Amino acid sequence: MFQDEARFGRINIPRSCWAPAGTRPIVGSQIIREYTYVYSAVSPIDGVMDSLILPEVNAGVFSLFLEEVAARHSEEFIIMFVDGAGWHTTKGLSLPENISLAFLPPYSPELNPAEHLWECIRENWFPNKTFNSLDAVESTLVEALVSLESDHSRVQSLTGFNWIVNNVLIAT
Repeated sequence: MFQDEARFGRINIPRSCWAPAGTRPIVGSQIIREYTYVYSAVSPIDGVMDSLILPEVNAGVFSLFLEEVAARHSEEFIIMFVDGAGWHTTKGLSLPENISLAFLPPYSPELNPAEHLWECIRENWFPNKTFNSLDAVESTLVEALVSLESDHSRVQSLTGFNWIVNNVLIAT
């Protein structure tokens, strides 16, 4: 599985949108610095995705996420690929018995298929929206994550990509 986390909040970035010819679309904008975080792990081969919405990023919260993934896949041994974030490498990290961490090279988000999930969520559930509260942001995130977690073929198409290394096709 590949793991990543992303920040979602009440700051929005206006995006391009369609409008009838001759009219200018009206898009709300807000800059309110309230955030929540989504932790996700994805298996690009079969499209299985596990996510949690959590209030912050640190070793304790990451340990909580790992415990949840380990419980959901208690009959499996998981090699989880993570980036080099400080909370992934700290000594305070609690690692379940059925999970082992492997580290992606530094400064290489293009190697992490989980990165594609955030773009999909932002484009399909968050474009040009403003939120009255952080609870509203979290409700939209729940809707997005439930939709993705239940659609294995969509997650597989978002995160599964092929590499050609030394003229050999490596399919994920």
